[in-house]
Amino acid sequence: MGHKNGVAMEIYWYLPTMGDGRYLGTKEGARVTDLDYFRQIAQSVDRLGYTGILVPTGHACEDPWVVASAIMPFTQRLKFLVAVRPSGVSVSIAARMAASFDRLSSGRLLINVVTGGDPIEMAGDGIFLTHQERYEATDEYLTVWKKLMEGETVTFRGRHIEVEGAKLLFPPLEQQSPPLFIGASSESGHEVAGKHIDQYMTWAETPEMVAQKVLDVKQKADAHGRTIRFGLRVQIIVRETEEEAWTAAARLVQHISEEEIDSAQQVLDRFDSVGQRRMTELVRSHRDQLELSPNLWAGIGLVRGGVGTALVGDPATVAARLQEYAALGINTFILSGYPHLEEAYRIAELLFPLLPVQFSSLPKKRTLSPMGEI
Repeated sequence: MGHKNGVAMEIYWYLPTMGDGRYLGTKEGARVTDLDYFRQIAQSVDRLGYTGILVPTGHACEDPWVVASAIMPFTQRLKFLVAVRPSGVSVSIAARMAASFDRLSSGRLLINVVTGGDPIEMAGDGIFLTHQERYEATDEYLTVWKKLMEGETVTFRGRHIEVEGAKLLFPPLEQQSPPLFIGASSESGHEVAGKHIDQYMTWAETPEMVAQKVLDVKQKADAHGRTIRFGLRVQIIVRETEEEAWTAAARLVQHISEEEIDSAQQVLDRFDSVGQRRMTELVRSHRDQLELSPNLWAGIGLVRGGVGTALVGDPATVAARLQEYAALGINTFILSGYPHLEEAYRIAELLFPLLPVQFSSLPKKRTLSPMGEI
């Protein structure tokens, strides 16, 4: 299904569990983001044909596992990209959570491996590892994780992770880990991706910067005898005309003051995430001209951590820019826009007909074996 030209694209959406509205940096135009709203978005995205939905994590978000579990029964096709934090939750406990969700959703779980990037937030969660130590722990964690998912009884003693006789009594449906995603920009992050990860994600930097990341991660995966897929996380501001799109971009940030920008940038300075530092530097170095490359606008990054860039333009232009990233080897795109309910519809209407979208399908019917009490 979808447009016939080009390599098939899987398009995902974003669930705004940290808040939503028509403008950034103000309560004006903000809306209540409760279970009913999350369900409304998820059901809309499910019907529109998006492959899946990213449920974000962090102290400013509703818990992703609770949210995903609450809305999963109201969807049919949608896959849920849910975070596991290797330094925060026991590997065997997280694996049980994941296996249960995978079984009960008929295989609609994807795992977002999040090492963390904000030292203050991590300290509040009892995590005091350095950036390098977190990736060492992630390497050990995923080594144990995959063995558990494949049905092994695992005893492992590493520097950061230790288990004895760990086992999953209720395995995931395919007797292997749900696909693992990661967003990482450091050398150690790329090494973990090459060794363990199925889908490497990057925020939308310039195409030249993204191409360098793709090449490096691909080489690291090749060294481990593995293949890896690539994805892009980007905001979208698309309107019927170029002028309307840029007007909408300006309107999105019209209530933000210089003081609020400075305050937000100070918070971002405390992050030790290489990806966040790269994004922050891109925004600051183009403060006077926020268009980093054709149609790639960094205005959102003035006050928002994470992906601070958006593709802005009319449908044909935005589709062409997405195809430029696809030509670099990107086949998965996690999109978002404010407000997230309306923009999910707008993007499906304006962009999907111009792209080789691989529309989602119903999962295979699964019959779980009956069992007495274990």
